Amino acid sequence: MGKPLLNFLKVFLPFSLILFIIQFLVISNFIEASLYYSTLANYAFHIFATLLIYTLLLYINLNFSDKTGFAFMGLGLLKMVSAVLFLLPALLDDEVSIFAQVIAFFVPYFIFLIFETTFAVKLINHNK
Repeated sequence: MGKPLLNFLKVFLPFSLILFIIQFLVISNFIEASLYYSTLANYAFHIFATLLIYTLLLYINLNFSDKTGFAFMGLGLLKMVSAVLFLLPALLDDEVSIFAQVIAFFVPYFIFLIFETTFAVKLINHNK
């Protein structure tokens, strides 16, 4: 489990940092709407969720390799539910721009989801 996780982190951490810097600069310079969550809070959620999902996928792949795809789908559903729960206070706050907050959250959400999917598919195909 150590080597695949290390290989994942070698790609994931620079990817996350570059994405964070780009979004931070865009929001700081071009978005004037008030946001409930900072860019740092959004990325903390995404990075933690992605690391947790990939670590659990590695564990499941190691012990139940035929269930990795199902686990990825289930963990993706849990991530989606936790994203809605994470955003709920922002959606209920009348003083923030809901549209800007949703865009600031879900653009990286889907980018991280594509990243997770790519590595999950590599993990699943490695078993065949």
